[in-house]
Amino acid sequence: MTQTTAPVHIHLESEAETTRLAASFARHMQAGDVLLLNGGLAAGKTAFVRAAVAARGAADPVTSPTYTLANIYSGPIVHMDAYRLDSPADFADLALEDEFERGIAFIEWGAMLASEFDDYTSLDLALLPDDENARIASLSSHGPRGAALLALVLEDFAR
Repeated sequence: MTQTTAPVHIHLESEAETTRLAASFARHMQAGDVLLLNGGLAAGKTAFVRAAVAARGAADPVTSPTYTLANIYSGPIVHMDAYRLDSPADFADLALEDEFERGIAFIEWGAMLASEFDDYTSLDLALLPDDENARIASLSSHGPRGAALLALVLEDFAR
């Protein structure tokens, strides 16, 4: 049975701190790594991906894949939105296996697809009341690579 880590909570007081966390992920993600992003509407999921893509050096314009379901950026970086999928079976129909193996992946509304991956890291973003720029990030991982990635990100972010 694969181990899931207990959530680690980080208070992100500003957009700059959220960008710094995204850059930490961008520095440490390797081909095949998957980050499941969860949070309500306007929680900052696409902004997080935009910051990570920029930190990887890609100049691609990052937009929400809500209607396209998946955007592929230089790297390759897969940016997917599972919100409109009816079930995990719909994920397989997208035929993105090669991109997931060759690149890194960010999946918005990713909780519904967790069962599709043996190894992943999860980030839940929650807006804080009375401050549109502050968020609580809850981070957890599943599997050995997810745990290793999370440890690297937390160490890097703490500096």
